[in-house]
Amino acid sequence: MKLIFLGSGSAFTVWDGNFQSNMLLEDDKGNRLLIDCWTDIRHSLFNIWLTYKDITDIYISHLHMDHVWWLEYIWFSRKFSGEYSNSNLYLHHSLVTPIWSNVLSWVMKTVENLSADLNTFFMPIPVSDFFEWNWIKFELVKVIHVYDWIDLLPSYWLFFEINWKKIFITTDTQYTPDHLMKYYKNADIIFHDCETSDFMSIVHSNYKDLKTLPIEIKSKIWLYHYQPWILPDAKNDWFMWFIKKWQIFEF
Repeated sequence: MKLIFLGSGSAFTVWDGNFQSNMLLEDDKGNRLLIDCWTDIRHSLFNIWLTYKDITDIYISHLHMDHVWWLEYIWFSRKFSGEYSNSNLYLHHSLVTPIWSNVLSWVMKTVENLSADLNTFFMPIPVSDFFEWNWIKFELVKVIHVYDWIDLLPSYWLFFEINWKKIFITTDTQYTPDHLMKYYKNADIIFHDCETSDFMSIVHSNYKDLKTLPIEIKSKIWLYHYQPWILPDAKNDWFMWFIKKWQIFEF
């Protein structure tokens, strides 16, 4: 089993040659779980000799455009290439209705003049705390990312184990160490979103905050979802390093 970072940049990464941080979990039988789906997925897949046809399953962590918007590309490419098939779409049950009504229906509500819904395009699998894919049990961890006035919008990390190695993928989260410390401590390897901008947006963990974590936590963290400019010396601050596009982690 291997985890491939199709890219490792932020939502607005363009000019540095990196791609946005979509991830692909792949087994030796050709099963592939795409973790989130942004517009440059068509290019980042092509650069490792894959296409939309090679995506068997998809997990969506939350509904920001850089994590969900290019699902349209995946399905319509299959439909109009004559190779129609639906991927399993794993997502928290609270996202099933809004992913269609608030996001995808605007551009996918009709196909060849016929009305459509989410089930037309994917096989949605609503989950609560856990789901299983390819014998791997994934725990969904609710994180604090953004608020809609007073309501916390749903966003979910993934915590899972492969061959006795415990893996934590943040997707997007604010810096909330008290909320997440038990997962930090329990994980063997952590893939953490990390702003590197001097402007601290609050909605993501910033490098300045993350480097205040204990050394025993930082020494397990690989950083991704960063801005396209000069990066700080992460190894000097006890992190593993910044993930590069196409970097592969074998489990």
